[in-house]
Amino acid sequence: MTFVELLIVIAVFSILITGLIVVINPIGQMQKSNDAKRKSDLAQLQRALEVYYQDKGRYPDNPGPGTYKINDGTVRDWGTSWSPYMATLPKDPLSVNVYVYFSPTSGACLNNQCYYIYANLQQIKDPHACNGGVACGSLSANSIPDDACGGICNYVVSSPNVVP
Repeated sequence: MTFVELLIVIAVFSILITGLIVVINPIGQMQKSNDAKRKSDLAQLQRALEVYYQDKGRYPDNPGPGTYKINDGTVRDWGTSWSPYMATLPKDPLSVNVYVYFSPTSGACLNNQCYYIYANLQQIKDPHACNGGVACGSLSANSIPDDACGGICNYVVSSPNVVP
C-alpha cells in the first residue's frame, strides 16, 4: 500500500466518522436526556406538593426572593430529604442550573394557595418550553429574574389552580 492509498483510506474513515457523529449528535442526545430528567423531576415534585397541600391546606412557601427553596417550616435545599413527601428533593442534572420554586403569599394566590416551579430546558425547541424557548411570562408577573434557573427559565409547571 502506498502513502497516497493510506491517505485516501484515512480520509474516507474521517468522513464516515464525522458523518456518524453528525447523525448521532451526542450533545443533542445528552440535552434531550437532561430535559427528560427535568420534566420527570418536576412532575414528581408536583405530586409531592399536592400531597403536602392535602396535609396542610396550603403549599409550602419559599424563604425569600433569590433563594427559591422549599420552606415548610425548615428550609429544604434541592438534593436534600423532604420527608415524608419525597426521599430527596430533585436537583437539576447540571450543577450550574437550579429549579426555582415560588409560592406567592399575596396577589391572585393569597396565603400560598398556588405555586410555580421553573427549570431551564436545554432544547429550546421543545414543544413544552415557554414561548418558543424564551423566558416564561409568569416570571415577570412574580418578580423572578429570567435567569434565576442558572439559564433562561423556559419551562414551568404549576399548581392546578393557575395557568403556568
